[in-house]
Amino acid sequence: MRVLVIEDEADVAATVCDFLEARGHAADWAGDGLTGLHRAVTGAYDAIVLDLMLPGIDGLELCRRLRAEARRATPLLMLTARDTLADKLAGFEAGADDYLVKPFEPEELEARLQALLRRGRHGGRRLAVADLELDLDTREVRRGGRVLRVTPTGFAILEILARNSHRVVGREELEHALWGEEPPESDALRSHIHQLRAVVDRPFAVPLIRTVHGVGYRLSAPDAL
Repeated sequence: MRVLVIEDEADVAATVCDFLEARGHAADWAGDGLTGLHRAVTGAYDAIVLDLMLPGIDGLELCRRLRAEARRATPLLMLTARDTLADKLAGFEAGADDYLVKPFEPEELEARLQALLRRGRHGGRRLAVADLELDLDTREVRRGGRVLRVTPTGFAILEILARNSHRVVGREELEHALWGEEPPESDALRSHIHQLRAVVDRPFAVPLIRTVHGVGYRLSAPDAL
């Protein structure tokens, strides 16, 4: 299990990461909301541990952006010192899958994360457009039954486009979902799209990644245009 821990308290983050790694998992740490959102969107994580109170953007706003704008369904466990019903409901409304109040035992956190993963696998979370399939649990991409090798950022782009295959996704919308308020200075999005086309489209007879000039991109079968 690969986990992203978004927590501004370094001692809490270290305790969680050290415990998870000692149990055989991989753990990455982000100490603020914007860095956490960027890593959550561009990285291939099985689960996210998210603190509510963060510098930059708070946990609720991060969660909303992750679900509504980036369209990422990564299982998310929210951590907070707030234990009122209203706080818990706000977390669930923003898109959290579970809620753990500080202080907590690392063993309980691990158990809750594993329960979230089992729930996700049982649901068989997949996206499909034409003969292209994305497995949201394994982060595997297939087209025509063939496994395709894409980067974490490439997978994030495909997931956003697949969830919105009924429409054109604007360049600015994609860039914001991928990099938040600080996109790279170079035209990174165009480079990632170029790399994706080399893997997803060129080996096949029918291209799926479409450019709508002056607007953005769309992932769709030809008959959907």
